[in-house]
Order: sequence, then structure tokens, then C-alpha cells
Amino acid sequence: MDAQRWDERYRETDLVWSAGPNEFVEREVAELVPGRALDLAAGEGRNAIHLAAHGWEVEAVEFSPVAIDKGRALAAHGGVEVTWTLADLTQQPRLAPADLVLLVYLHLPPPTADEVLRHAATLLTPGGTLLVVAHARRNLEEGYGGPPDPDLLPEPEQVARVLADAGLEVERAGEVLRTVQTEQGPREAIDLLVRARAGAAG
Repeated sequence: MDAQRWDERYRETDLVWSAGPNEFVEREVAELVPGRALDLAAGEGRNAIHLAAHGWEVEAVEFSPVAIDKGRALAAHGGVEVTWTLADLTQQPRLAPADLVLLVYLHLPPPTADEVLRHAATLLTPGGTLLVVAHARRNLEEGYGGPPDPDLLPEPEQVARVLADAGLEVERAGEVLRTVQTEQGPREAIDLLVRARAGAAG
């Protein structure tokens, strides 16, 4: 990953991502009891800020200092508290375990992507939930947006297999549809969503 390139991208526009949370994050965590959350590759912190506003103790982990500065400003504007950590996930940073771990639209080449998934699985508390949302492989030909490189686009079954091998119970793995507003009108994006849970303490 190139932090400098992402710094430049974050500088070029007010918001690279939408101000509100990802719709699948919002839906999937609504039923969970708030605790400690890790938002990995948090970007400008839209999901972290949403969680903090709903009672979660949130640590947002991001490797772009520019994105973190923007996230801090957005959190302050929203009147919520988020802990911001500058770290590269490919280096498997030491982080305190969490009841909820998010990996949202982090696209890395194999085998790095699998290594980050396995590391994310180790960051869960017993009974904790890991939620992965990404552009699906099928989105490249049939959907809208996302990376143009198929090697960066995982399949739900691939993500589920890595997490199961890491000892998690996969509760859901499949594709979900998301409407994107464009200058040409609404388009449909195809995402993958994988939700997994760590076993309860013995």
C-alpha cells in the first residue's frame, strides 16, 4: 500500500467516502450490544464516527495521516470521541482486542489480503464479531465502481474460508446490492458481505 498516494487522494476532495456510515455496517451492527470496536482501514472515519455516536468505544486504525486529520475534525464536529491510530495493517500492528472489528473496502492483493484477514480474526474478544464488506469480484463486469484489478476483488467464499480456517464461525457470506447515485442516474454496485464470530470463552 502507498500511504503517500492515499494522502494525496484525501487532500484532493472534501470527502473521499460518504459522510454517513456504510449501509451494511449500519444494518449489521444495529443488533449488537455496544462495546469496544476496531475500525480497520478507517479512512475518514465515517463508520467509526457512526459507532461512537451509538455508544461504542471506537479505535479507528488508518495509515494515511491526512485521513486521520480529517476524521478527527469530523468526529469533533459530530461531538463524538474516537481514538485514532496511525498504522499499516499489512504490518500486523498490535491492537487491543475488540467486540467488533470492521474491515470495509480494504482491497489488497493476495496473499496480503488473507494475512490481514487472519490478523483481524486475532483481534476479536471471545464472542466478538468481524464484519467484512468489499467490492465483489462480479462487480467488475456487472456492477459499478471499485478497483479495476480483479486480483483485488475477493469472492465471499474465499473470505469465509480464510476466516473459518482462523477459527471463526462464519454466520453469513454472500453478495449484497448497493445503489450508487451517479451523474447518469442510479447504478447498482455488487458488494460482498461476510460476518463471522469468535467462539465464546471456555
